[in-house]
Amino acid sequence: MSMSHTYSASQSEKWMERRLKAVSRAPYHVTGIFIKEAKGAIITDVDGKEYIDFAGGIGVQNVGHCHPKVVEAVKRQAESFIHPCFHVTAYESYVELAEKLNSLVPGDFPKKAIFLNSGAEAVENAVKIARKYTGRQAVLSFTGGYHGRTLLTMSLTSKVMPYKKGFGPFAPEVYKLPFPYYYRSDGMTADEVDDQLIKRLRHFFIAEVAPEDVAAIIVEPVQGEGGFIVPSRRFMKAIRDICDEYGIVMIADEIQTGFARTGKMFAMEHFGVAADLVTMSKSMGAGVPISAVIGRAEMMDAPEVGQLGGTFSGSPLGCAAALAVLEVIKEENLVEKSQELGEKMKARLKAMQEKYEIIGDVRGLGPMCAVELVQDRNEKIPAKEETAYIVANAWKRGAIFLSAGIYSNVLRFLPPLVMTDEQLDRGFSILEELFEEVQKRGVSR
Repeated sequence: MSMSHTYSASQSEKWMERRLKAVSRAPYHVTGIFIKEAKGAIITDVDGKEYIDFAGGIGVQNVGHCHPKVVEAVKRQAESFIHPCFHVTAYESYVELAEKLNSLVPGDFPKKAIFLNSGAEAVENAVKIARKYTGRQAVLSFTGGYHGRTLLTMSLTSKVMPYKKGFGPFAPEVYKLPFPYYYRSDGMTADEVDDQLIKRLRHFFIAEVAPEDVAAIIVEPVQGEGGFIVPSRRFMKAIRDICDEYGIVMIADEIQTGFARTGKMFAMEHFGVAADLVTMSKSMGAGVPISAVIGRAEMMDAPEVGQLGGTFSGSPLGCAAALAVLEVIKEENLVEKSQELGEKMKARLKAMQEKYEIIGDVRGLGPMCAVELVQDRNEKIPAKEETAYIVANAWKRGAIFLSAGIYSNVLRFLPPLVMTDEQLDRGFSILEELFEEVQKRGVSR
């Protein structure tokens, strides 16, 4: 007697079918799941399956999904008022948040803040502030850098696909310089790479744009989308020195690196360098949209009254969430926990590197770490297909990972800092299974 089995689509699959009919194809999905709830470092989908989250909403959930203190703060705020607009009636939480962040951002000088909605909006406003303060137009960014998807921030960003292709023309007076990618430096030492790049920057001032015409240099302390590339202290200090020499505003894009992500409250602390302006967002509100520009008071006051802001900028819900995030980081010692988590992750990843030839490099600061995958360690040919295979199959086994890098061959890790040892072990065991598969069988090209 034969039995027929009828396939029944999962709830996630049913919702994805509806999504494809109703929503533009442009927004990309790493996974094929629809979420029902998330707590700490665990996501549960609409079918009841659990996933260990190493993406953290792309660096948004440093304090963990739905932290009770954040949830309570947002509920309490929503019961009082949701949106009077700061430009109409001010509210205490905006000022309190500004005071606290001004005291936390590196730099021994008076600071002021402005709150906005997204990371890209923060970068746009930082550039506006720098241009207004200096009276100059040109802005320098770096290859491998990512600063957003709006016209100006897309112009500052350096990866063509998927961010820039077909979207030109781009904003004028934006220039890019090479960033120190030590793993791909053709045998040069870090000092040699730094020397060469600083020399090229100074040559740029002779050949391309006079330094007197440059308003700002914007740099990520760790390149995020670029593949978690970490510059040296020496390189960052050289950028600071050049900015001081020519009166250029140094902007640190801490949108992905801030709020204890790298084992410091802000990643610039690793370099002993203070930027003039700092942009932040992502984990600032634990998922409630809010961003900020914080910097030297005289620079922040350069725009005239009414020149900066926006209807939803620094919303009460965002400010309430951000204040709760700061409390959680302090009360739960998340800076120290971040350092510990980073050490555990790197130790495990370096052990995998010893076993699997595909892992060419392990790098990062704290638990903002990554592995670069290569087909051959000598030639360092990017293993793009293998990286895609691991990302596409990991979530089906219960762990969510992200890719990154100019060549799309980097696995990056942005886990909530509250991830337990057991969750880390389970997630990395899945990762190791996939490395084993890739090494044994390869991935068809």
